[in-house]
Amino acid sequence: MKVTLQDGASSASTQTGVQIDGDTVTISAPGTYVLSGTLTDGTIVVNSADEGRVRLVLDNAAVTNSQGAALNIVAADEAVVVLEEGTTNSLADGTGYDTSAEDAPNAALFSMADLTIGGSGTLKVTGNTNDGIASKDGLVILGGTVDVTAADDGIRGKDYLVVQGGTVTVTAGDDGLKSDNEDDDTVGYILLAGGTTTVDAGDDGAHAEGDLAVTGGSVTITKSNEGLEGANVVIAGGTSSVTASDDGLNTTQGSSSGGGGMGGGGMANDGSQLVTSGGTLVVDSGGDGLDSNGQTTISGGTTVVYGPTMNGNGSLDSNGGIDVTGGTVLAAGSGGMAEAPDTSSTQGWVQLGFSSNVTAGQTVQIVSGDTVIASFTAKKDYSNLVFVGDDITSGQSYDVYVGSGSLGSDQLATFSLGGSTDGATKVGSVTAGQATGGMGGPR
Repeated sequence: MKVTLQDGASSASTQTGVQIDGDTVTISAPGTYVLSGTLTDGTIVVNSADEGRVRLVLDNAAVTNSQGAALNIVAADEAVVVLEEGTTNSLADGTGYDTSAEDAPNAALFSMADLTIGGSGTLKVTGNTNDGIASKDGLVILGGTVDVTAADDGIRGKDYLVVQGGTVTVTAGDDGLKSDNEDDDTVGYILLAGGTTTVDAGDDGAHAEGDLAVTGGSVTITKSNEGLEGANVVIAGGTSSVTASDDGLNTTQGSSSGGGGMGGGGMANDGSQLVTSGGTLVVDSGGDGLDSNGQTTISGGTTVVYGPTMNGNGSLDSNGGIDVTGGTVLAAGSGGMAEAPDTSSTQGWVQLGFSSNVTAGQTVQIVSGDTVIASFTAKKDYSNLVFVGDDITSGQSYDVYVGSGSLGSDQLATFSLGGSTDGATKVGSVTAGQATGGMGGPR
C-alpha cells in the first residue's frame, strides 16, 4: 500500500489499514506500507492490535511533529522500518513537549514494540526534546545510513540494542547508545556486531544496564565521559576506538558505593567482568583506561591504551585482578595508580616505571638482545607502561630504550611489534612478570 504524505492532503492507495485525520496518518493493521512525501507538522502513528508485522518503507519521506514523535509506534506485534535504496528520509520532533506520563513518546522515532531498521537508504533523525530513536522493547539496526542528533540519548532500546550493519552516526547530549532495562539481568544489553558506528556523546558513548559486547564492525567513540559501560563488557572482534574524558571502558554490577557511572567505585570486587578476546581496541582516556569493578580477563586481540596523565587513575584498573592468557596489550599512563597483570597470567608481560615522564612523541622500545620486541610512541606524557605479548617470557630480562626525538602531541601515536633502536638510548632493564618502579627515564 502506498501512502503519500502532504500537508492537509495526505492520501492512501486504499483505505484498508490506514486512517487519515488532518496531518495524522494512523496505520492500524499488519502489512507493508510505502510512505513518501512531506508533513511539516504532522505524525505517523502505528497502532496495530493484530498479530503480524507492520513494515514501513520510507521512500523519500520527511515528517516533523512540533507536538511529539514524528513516527509513534503505539502498538504492533513487530515493527520494521525499511530505508528504500537511494532515498533520504527524515524524522524530527518538536522542542519541550510533555514526556512525563508513563510510556509517553519521548523520541522523534518512538516504539512500544520490537523495532528493526534496515534497508540501504538514509534516515536522519532529530530528537529535539529527549531521545532520537527509542524503543520500549528491543531495537535492531541491520543496515542503511542512520544519522541521529538528540538532546538526550541518541539511540535507546530498553531490552536490547543491536547494530548488525549499516552506518550509524550519533550526536547526543547524554548517552549515545543505551539499553536500560534494570529489572531483568538477561536483557538491557548492547551488541555491536557489524557495520560502522560513530558516537559523539555528552555522557557515555554506549551504556548498558546489562552486558555490552563488540563482536564485529567498526566502533568509534569520538567524545564521551565514559566510553563503553556495562555490567559486563566484552570485546571479541571488530575495530574499536574510544575517547573518554573519564574511563574508557567501565564494568560494574552497580553494587558498590562511591564513584560515578552506574554506581560502581571503591575497591571491592563486584563480580563484573571486562573480557577482551579478539579484535582491535584503542582507548584514549582521561580517567582509567580499562576499569573493571570486577575482574579483567584478556585472551586475545590487540589493545592499546593511552591512559590518564593524573595519578588518581591508571591505564589498567581492576578490583578483581587482571588475568592475561593471550593477545597483545600496550597500556601507558600515570604511575600513581598503575596496575600490572596478575603474576599467575600465562601470557608474558612487563611493566615499566619511569622516574620522570616519557613525553608525548618520544618512542619507547622493549628489546631482547638485538631484537626489538615492541615500539610505542604516545601522544601524551606518561610514566608507566605495561606491555603484554607473545614474545615476552616470564622471568627474562628486557632492555628499555627511549628515543630522543619528539613528534609533537598533535601527531597520531603509533604502536608496532618490532622496530629499530637507531637514535635511541638505553635507560634500564626490566624483568618480565615483575612490577617495577622508576628506571631513570628520558632526559
